[in-house]
Amino acid sequence: MIKQTDTIAALATPVGRGGIGVIRISGPRVPEIAQTVLGLLPQPRMAIFTDFVDKEGELLDQGIALYFPAPHSFTGEEVLELQGHGGPIVMDLLLNSTLKLGARLAHPGEFSERAFLNGKMDLAQAEAIADLIDSASTQAARCALRSLQGEFSAQIHTLVDQLIWLRSYIEAGIDFVDEEIDLLADGQVFEKIKTLISDLDKILDKAQQGYLLKEGMRIVLVGEPNVGKSSLLNCLAGRDTAIVTPIPGTTRDVVRDQIQLDGMPLHITDTAGLRETDDPVEQEGIRRTQLALKEADLVILLLDDRHPDDKASLLAEIDQPPLIIRNKIDLSGHDVGISEEGVLYLSAKTGAGIELLRAYLKEKMGLQTSSEGSFMARRRHLDALQRAKMALTIALNHAHATELLAEELRQAQEALGEITGEFSADDLLGQIFSSFCIGK
Repeated sequence: MIKQTDTIAALATPVGRGGIGVIRISGPRVPEIAQTVLGLLPQPRMAIFTDFVDKEGELLDQGIALYFPAPHSFTGEEVLELQGHGGPIVMDLLLNSTLKLGARLAHPGEFSERAFLNGKMDLAQAEAIADLIDSASTQAARCALRSLQGEFSAQIHTLVDQLIWLRSYIEAGIDFVDEEIDLLADGQVFEKIKTLISDLDKILDKAQQGYLLKEGMRIVLVGEPNVGKSSLLNCLAGRDTAIVTPIPGTTRDVVRDQIQLDGMPLHITDTAGLRETDDPVEQEGIRRTQLALKEADLVILLLDDRHPDDKASLLAEIDQPPLIIRNKIDLSGHDVGISEEGVLYLSAKTGAGIELLRAYLKEKMGLQTSSEGSFMARRRHLDALQRAKMALTIALNHAHATELLAEELRQAQEALGEITGEFSADDLLGQIFSSFCIGK
């Protein structure tokens, strides 16, 4: 267990007026502080109603006190929670009193960081605390809770255990090379690696959905000039974010907006129309469009339904399968709907078909499908999973190079270990926990 020399304290409830406010204190001086503020050390995990006083004995407030002895607490340390009246002045008086008694103000996320360092939870679970607090929908909250309960970590640990077995098996062959035993001959190792990659893909799918629920989806609107990209952005946003004119090439820079779709964020980018042009300003806009395409979670390719399908040149600019929308059906006379090929017909001007687009985006983000089994994930989790998959894929190519195979397996294990905190640099921990609330 990591021993902490400082005792920390912070307001664990939101700043401002409220019926109840909570001061959380953690560290070795908790019993001493409790004796001064409460006049006694409460029985473990037993709520008592009592006076809160300062070191001069002056009454500060009355409320509920809860004591959690180490290691049976959130942080794994001595913890005291003081639940008083939630006025800002009362809370300040109570917090300042604990600071005068030897505690210091906690850094952002320091309570959760201590819980991680003291082995009360792994890094993915610690991050899930902040994700649960920040959840913007029921699905996001449920996914964050699954991560907090350890479902994400359990699946990572299962993969790591299999990797440890494989590494032991391979490295045994390296150590006993004089025995002339070819451990790779029967193909068992490569079948296990293929199974690992398959299992990793399933976890990646769940993590990707959890990431979208947390961070939102980055959508880029692309198409030729004057096909209705800006109109579609304004229609989805419900406001005039982008300038709309019948003149081609009006949008010369990327225009970004964020909208809420049932509580989940959508980051939409309207781009300059893709076409051949001698205008240097428009050329710069097209260059920025191409940069935005590389960062998109979903590309929406807009076409004018009045004109023949001439999307081949535009598709060459896009690295992922786009959602194709045929706009301006109010002028072409086409009905609202989705074709068997997945092409969506709508009118950004009248709003006809917009609900179909919203439904598609909800499904893409996981808002209409069951979130059963999904868990919250962050960009660093996705990056670690993808690096582990790459290492395993490379390992398959080392059919007769045992040392190289073993090295790729080691890299895959370390990448997965970053998710749970088994392999984490101090600067990474600082970056993660600094985004937490002070009282967490």
